[in-house]
Formats: sequence, structure tokens, C-alpha cells
Amino acid sequence: MLDEDGLLLDEVDSWAKAKHERLRKYVDISRAVRRKFLQGRGGATYIDLFCGSGRAFIRDTDETIDGSPLVAFKCARDGGEPFSEIHIADLEQERVAAAAKRIADAGGKAVTYVGKAEHVASQIVGRLNPHGFHFAFLDPYNLDALPFAVVEALSHLKCIDMLIHVSAQDLQRNLNAYTKPEDNRLERFAPGWRWHVGLDQSQQRIRAALLSYWAGKFETLGLSPARQAELVSGQERNQRLYWLVLVSREKLARDFWEKIRNVSGQRELPL
Repeated sequence: MLDEDGLLLDEVDSWAKAKHERLRKYVDISRAVRRKFLQGRGGATYIDLFCGSGRAFIRDTDETIDGSPLVAFKCARDGGEPFSEIHIADLEQERVAAAAKRIADAGGKAVTYVGKAEHVASQIVGRLNPHGFHFAFLDPYNLDALPFAVVEALSHLKCIDMLIHVSAQDLQRNLNAYTKPEDNRLERFAPGWRWHVGLDQSQQRIRAALLSYWAGKFETLGLSPARQAELVSGQERNQRLYWLVLVSREKLARDFWEKIRNVSGQRELPL
């Protein structure tokens, strides 16, 4: 499906708006940090490894919304502290090109990549200013699309904040398949999990233990997740949809998250 500008439109569910609202609020609340780095030598970078086309329509409605790269770009621009660099990537060239064109039409410029996140992440890190401030929004479709290798690559940046979407819906629907001995998808997401998460407990406890183990792995990289992961649920059937996890070396970043994360009174999950 094409938008009025003739470019590709993604298809999303209505809960994408809650996710983007948290992204927007985090970009806004961290503008003073960007200012500091923009005034220095390092600059301030936005990284989006699952950028999509930059625009989307809400499934079963006529509503169209900006995708994550445009949400972040416009918020930073309108707040007076724009990102000095924008790096976007996705699996499909057409989507990356559409997102880049939309950013350009809005007055920005994006560096583009095509490929899996684990391959692209190292390329981006190699091009960034090591003295800059970097903010990565990681919004994969499922757990398998976000191997821990992506986080490991980004962790080489000294000043890096990450806002990560973890699909609770994917984990709930596919836990039985993911925990079979021959399945390695959870091993990519949380390497070593089988040694730390017992399967002789309820599925709810397995999911909680897995997420806790995954969050704990950040500490080995010198990073710390914020104390609470935001759990977003569907409004109609109250189904668990996704967690948003803020990760940073800086306490200030985690304090920012505590101030803005719960925009709609949703439940939370301690890490």
C-alpha cells in the first residue's frame, strides 16, 4: 500500500502509537543532553535498525501515522536540538529508501543501511564519533530479530542509550516452540539462557525468568536497564503486547525513563 506521497506504507496495530509516544517523550526529555554534545565535538546520533518505511497505517482503520524514524527526527527538530546524524536500517531496500526520502522531505538527512540488525549494527558503530551521544531505538518484529549480538555491538559506544521493544506477545505465543531443545531462537536473543532458566515451572514464571536473565546480561557489558520495564497491553482484551526497556550506562537516562515511561497507566515489570 502506498501513501499520498507515493511511498510505501507499513501496516501496524493501534498500540504502535503508545510505543511511539514513549519514544517521542524520551527524545524530548533528553534534549539537554543532546545540546551538550552538539555544542562539543561529539554530536548526537539517532540509530534505528528496524526503521520501516517511515509511515504506517493503523490496521482496520483509515488512520496513518509517522513511523519511529520520523517520530524521533521531528521531535528532536521541533525541540530545537536536532540529531547531528541519523542512521537507519531495515531488511528491505524499498522501506529504507522510503524512510530516508521522508526524513529528507522533513528537512533532515539519513545514512542508510540494508540488512539484518546484527550485521548492520557493527557497520554503524564503526562510522560513529566515539565522543558523541548516541540513542538507539530497537523495534524488532519478534525476539529472533534482536539477537544479543546487536546489543553487544552497540555497547562499544561509550555514551549510548537504548530503548528496546521486547515482544511479550511473541514470547507468549511461541514459548513452547522456543524452548524445544532443537530451537536456537532464544539462544540468539539471550545466550546461555538454558543454564539459568528452569523449564519445570509455569509458563508465566519461565517468561519472567527469561526476561530477568536477558536484562542481567547487560551488566556484563557495563550497561544497566532501568528498574522498570514498561508492559503495554491491548485495550480491548488486555492481552500482553510488549515490554519497553531503557538501557544506559548513565543514571540520568534511567531517571528520565522513570519520569516519562508510564504515559497511559499501563502495568510494569520489575527487572
